[in-house]
Amino acid sequence: MSIRHGILALLAQGPRYGYQLRAEFESSTGSTWPLNIGQVYSTLSRLERDELVTRVGADDEGRFVYRITPAGEDDVRSWFATPVARADRPRDELAIKLAMAVTTPGIDVRQVVQAQRTATLRSLQDLTRLKADGPPLPADPGDRAWRLVLESMIFQAEAEVRWLDHCETYVARIEHAEPRAEAPAPEPAPGDDSGISHTSKGGRR
Repeated sequence: MSIRHGILALLAQGPRYGYQLRAEFESSTGSTWPLNIGQVYSTLSRLERDELVTRVGADDEGRFVYRITPAGEDDVRSWFATPVARADRPRDELAIKLAMAVTTPGIDVRQVVQAQRTATLRSLQDLTRLKADGPPLPADPGDRAWRLVLESMIFQAEAEVRWLDHCETYVARIEHAEPRAEAPAPEPAPGDDSGISHTSKGGRR
């Protein structure tokens, strides 16, 4: 999700000022995406330039209030209606790390996988505990948003554990399929004629 569309989605609910947008953005994303106020105002400036929002004056405390335009409403409706493509998401650092481990000599890939699985399982336990401590149907909209984000993180952790199990199995299959180098035959000791054929003993027959 872009900050731009997050702010447009909030403004679609009604006019807001910068600090209000920051607080509601963080609440709506379950506090997993902190913003600084500079990001909010720079995004508002671009949205105003693109005629997706307009400034409608200031409140009693002198804070500029912004309202979404019809073009902005069309833009946010289109965003909600468009599926998120896998190619639009950040690269998966863990997948890249394991891919590099498989091709790097001297790296014990199983150890890398096991270390990651331990960390992911610990994180999954913490997330599951957080979910159990909260109500299944929170009354507060911010808590509802956090619940969805929390469950998304749980599903991702569970999927990561399954994928790590697959990686370990895959690495074991690679190791099993690789040809083993045969040890060279030992050199015969001096005076040991055990390696000499019988036809060569005592001259030619």
